[in-house]
Amino acid sequence: MSRAIVLLGHGSRDPLWRAPMDAVAERIRQRQADVPVACAFLELQQPDLAAAVDTLARNGARRIHVLPMFLGVGKHAREDLPRLLEGVRARHAGLAIAASAPVGERDEVLDLLAHLALQQP
Repeated sequence: MSRAIVLLGHGSRDPLWRAPMDAVAERIRQRQADVPVACAFLELQQPDLAAAVDTLARNGARRIHVLPMFLGVGKHAREDLPRLLEGVRARHAGLAIAASAPVGERDEVLDLLAHLALQQP
């Protein structure tokens, strides 16, 4: 394995909150079983980003793509995420770790949400 994905969410005290992220991870596995995927959380749930990256690296990942699962770009995306990425990059100097913009900044996601809203009676 050389490539892996981390879906990064906020986290919640409610254990059911993570179900949609787990569902996205499972859909990734179904579409491309050879690409490991892990969910990670900023707070309140485990694993955190460092632990998820540690596990993927231990299992052979050499390139890790972090997909922030945020609709809005608030403090977590602007301030916390860059700091966390800097920490995991320092911890795993041999890995290529990149992050994309939060999903809420993607036109495809915004178009899908608009489509879903318009389908409602």
